[in-house]
Amino acid sequence: MLSLSLKKRTHNCGELRCKDIGKSVTLMGWVHRRRDLGGLIFIDLRDREGITQVVFNPEKYKELHEQAGELKSEYVISVSGEVSARPEGTVNPKISTGEIDVMAQELNILNTCPTPPINISGDTRTDEMTRLKYRYLDLRTARMQYNIRMRASVTGATRKYLEEHGFLDIETPMLINSTPEGARDYLVPSRVHQGKFYALPQSPQLFKQLLMVSGFERYYQIARCFRDEDQRADRQPEFTQIDMEMSFVERDDVLAIAEGLMGRIFKDVLNIELPMPFLRLKHRDAMDWYGIDKPDLRYGMKIEDLGDIFKESQFNAFKENIHTGGVVRGIKVEKFGSSSRKKFDELNEKAKELGAKGVSWISFTGADIKSSIKKFLTPEDIESLKSRFSVLDNDVLLIVSDKREVASRVLGEIRISLAQELGLIKEGDFNFLWVIDFPLFSYNKEENRIDAEHHAFTSPLSEDIEYLDSDPLRVRASSYDLVLNGTELGSGSIRIHRKDIQEKVFKIMGLTAEEAEYKFGFLLKALEYGAPPHGGIAPGLDRLVMLMTGEKSIRDVIAFPKTQTASCPLTGAPVTVPEKQLKELKIKLDQ
Repeated sequence: MLSLSLKKRTHNCGELRCKDIGKSVTLMGWVHRRRDLGGLIFIDLRDREGITQVVFNPEKYKELHEQAGELKSEYVISVSGEVSARPEGTVNPKISTGEIDVMAQELNILNTCPTPPINISGDTRTDEMTRLKYRYLDLRTARMQYNIRMRASVTGATRKYLEEHGFLDIETPMLINSTPEGARDYLVPSRVHQGKFYALPQSPQLFKQLLMVSGFERYYQIARCFRDEDQRADRQPEFTQIDMEMSFVERDDVLAIAEGLMGRIFKDVLNIELPMPFLRLKHRDAMDWYGIDKPDLRYGMKIEDLGDIFKESQFNAFKENIHTGGVVRGIKVEKFGSSSRKKFDELNEKAKELGAKGVSWISFTGADIKSSIKKFLTPEDIESLKSRFSVLDNDVLLIVSDKREVASRVLGEIRISLAQELGLIKEGDFNFLWVIDFPLFSYNKEENRIDAEHHAFTSPLSEDIEYLDSDPLRVRASSYDLVLNGTELGSGSIRIHRKDIQEKVFKIMGLTAEEAEYKFGFLLKALEYGAPPHGGIAPGLDRLVMLMTGEKSIRDVIAFPKTQTASCPLTGAPVTVPEKQLKELKIKLDQ
């Protein structure tokens, strides 16, 4: 029988201990499991804080025992009773309340539940579409409760640290002017200003810069951001950044604050002491040594340049490539020599799919070698390669000869693939590093124009400003990426605070003075009024929590995420809009 009356809850389901034995208590929660054993009925009662075992004894409370027999998984109940020590041999060390039971004296069924479409109490994981459709049930599982609680802890530690360091929490607008930031905007039509649109912010970039002009000096926000882009495991149409900006700083100041923040989060939430300071890696070195601008350094296989060994080689393919401006590069894969010829053929095909001419391999087994290019190698070449890579028995070298960018990128992809395949990644380790000295611009071949590598408001390094007019692609940015375990956690930069430099950057990017004024006139005007030197960074909260929990997708650390196609199975969004609303907005759809 359902009850609407409630006794006051005295404890949560993770709170009772031996010190509470003899107390009369009232607990409330969900039926996690029910077990009927030898007349006794055992209910695992669950709430946010844990599980308590409740015992129904037919000899003491027959009607209550019969009522307990009606209970099913996920019923919501209130139980009153006396805390008792568990009998010898029945203590459960896996739960915090495992030394006690509550001997039921009163039961109220507050709500019933049909058989859930999601396995809440077990370890079996339901398919993702079902989980997202019934997200309110999925969020009851231990895994999702842990993830969302950790997210809250990370957010709390972030706020405490930044406020201790003088940052003010300031909100910025959600309805803004559309500005180019690397992805498509989500547009919101205006009813009042018909035919015009707001954009949802891809980041608070311009507003946090304006706050620095306003003299607030240190700003932060747990900021919601929106980007209409193709989805991946670490992307969502709406996501959250730990956004921060500060005035009168240089790069080292921003990096120190961000490192301190990460240290505080990991200490407070996971009780892990991070080694400080984080390694710094120049962008060019990251690309040359690891083939990617966000390398995972939990494992080795650093890319080595072999041009000095092969520039006068008997292997003409390598030698000619070097003399025409190409490179020869390779990685060492330890204990890989027992791999089959088929495996090496697969790697060769993978290299071709990635854009290289192929990959050559050398397997060092005993005193001899096996290799796809053995006939081209001299004893001197072999000894030089052994020395360069500190080769041991059963190691394999994988070598790519191609253009510089192609060779490094392909070896970088193979490096990541082999690390996953061979189990070289040390799970549970957290490897932070900074990638610095990015190029300020990149060349867009499709559009035949120069684009900003990060965004248009990044300051050039002071020593490279002289090249803005003569050789803009040579200019390096005062920018930095924070990388954790091969994932870009956040990007930041020292910003342009002078109007003349900002206008020059817009011009290099192909914006006319009129276009710059139309899109960014308010920023250019603000820079005239005593804008201070400033900079910041915005680590992704979703990505950080994903890595801390060991999840593979940020969808598993967001309470109500979208699918990879940016839809919501729970609410049905996006949906068609009634014709009446479209008419109010003066919007006509093409059918």
